Amino acid sequence: MKANLKTNMAWLGVMVIGFVVIDGLELMGVINSFIENMLVTIGINVILAVGLNLIIGFAGQFSLGHAGFMAIGAYATGIMTQTMATPAGFYLSMIVGMVIAMVAAVIVGIPTLRLRGDYLAIATMGAAEIIRILINNLKITNGAAGLINIPALASWATVYVLMCLTTIITVNFIHSRGGRAVMAVRDDELAAGAMGINTTRWKLAAFVFGAATAAIGGSLHAAYIQTIAPGDFNIMASIAILIIVVLGGVGSITGTFVAAIVLGALDTILQNFGTIRMIIYSLALILIMIFKPAGLLGTWEFSFTRLFRRRSTKEAVNHE
Repeated sequence: MKANLKTNMAWLGVMVIGFVVIDGLELMGVINSFIENMLVTIGINVILAVGLNLIIGFAGQFSLGHAGFMAIGAYATGIMTQTMATPAGFYLSMIVGMVIAMVAAVIVGIPTLRLRGDYLAIATMGAAEIIRILINNLKITNGAAGLINIPALASWATVYVLMCLTTIITVNFIHSRGGRAVMAVRDDELAAGAMGINTTRWKLAAFVFGAATAAIGGSLHAAYIQTIAPGDFNIMASIAILIIVVLGGVGSITGTFVAAIVLGALDTILQNFGTIRMIIYSLALILIMIFKPAGLLGTWEFSFTRLFRRRSTKEAVNHE
């Protein structure tokens, strides 16, 4: 418990330093609106990819329905902040979006999580399409036209803080008793069941957790971009998040951060290349996956706990 608290405080310190550095660079004019947009996009992608990595990398469930849960969060914020255009209204809409996404995840997860591999991917993709089609045909969501002029209630600071909180909570869950149960189910479901672990319960818990993080990402997207439409949350949106997870390394939260930053920066740099941008972007992804098939970091994870342990061992040796 003490070691865990020490690790969390170390990460909190790193995050505070990061916030101060970005804020300082913005005040000095180094970070303009263009770079700020890039940072916000990276932050939202990290939130989305961390949740999906929990489902795919740590729970071993191949899901392609992440965009559906993102859409729920986005539309909850888009609709509610039209009448409650205050920070309190924004955070309330985010909580409502998370709750609806979690309920939807339970409804989708109970029948589909009995499936595996490609079958589960197809089932979750179908569920996401059902959510998108419902949004596309409801009057309250303004149908295919989507929502415009959503109050701008999210800034880079909001995205940064929620990215940090989401990551800390996710990492703590992974290292908790529940997280170990989830990974045991991933490694060998039959053996985990024989040891008394409720496999369905923990697979569903990871799926619902991931859906909640997707809803947070959707809320931030709506409140920052200020315009949303059903077409923003199609299968390609789910695949874009999946690319970040695979590129960084399935089962590596550190890899998720690195991949989100690399892809965000690459996308920004290639903005001036016009229509050939996607060709260069795709070629870069292909080359990375050829030379690093396990992802940029594989399953490697940066750990303050390991760093502190190594330091303590070195001090003990020097003392002797």
